[in-house]
Amino acid sequence: MPYPRSQLDFDKLFKTDKECLEYLLKLKQPKGFQCLKCGNETYWLGSREKLVCKKCRAETSITADTLFHKSRLPLGVLYRAMWWIIAQKNGVSAQGLQRILGIGSYETAWGWLHKFRRLMVISDREKLSGMVEIDETLV
Repeated sequence: MPYPRSQLDFDKLFKTDKECLEYLLKLKQPKGFQCLKCGNETYWLGSREKLVCKKCRAETSITADTLFHKSRLPLGVLYRAMWWIIAQKNGVSAQGLQRILGIGSYETAWGWLHKFRRLMVISDREKLSGMVEIDETLV
């Protein structure tokens, strides 16, 4: 799936929450769905973001083992939040995120902003050395 380069690209890729779920499923199971209990490869989409195996009826949460698990916000809103955070050149505030996405609570917007920020940190990264280009400037 191509990376969205603009807001229009993003809107085309993620029109509905169902498309967001399908994208997450492709990331989690790139070879396609396979039931953890019986190995079956066919499913239907049940309620609450769960896949139901057509053979044994076992339920699997698409958001399990992800940052989105048990979130009350729709995936479309959270995907939009991620896009908004990475697309802004000068950073994003929790209040701005709350306003642009229509999130009811400042605390919710602040919490998600900080979850996404923690994901962007590579904790065991090496220190920069040698010639380093930063925003088209050599330091």
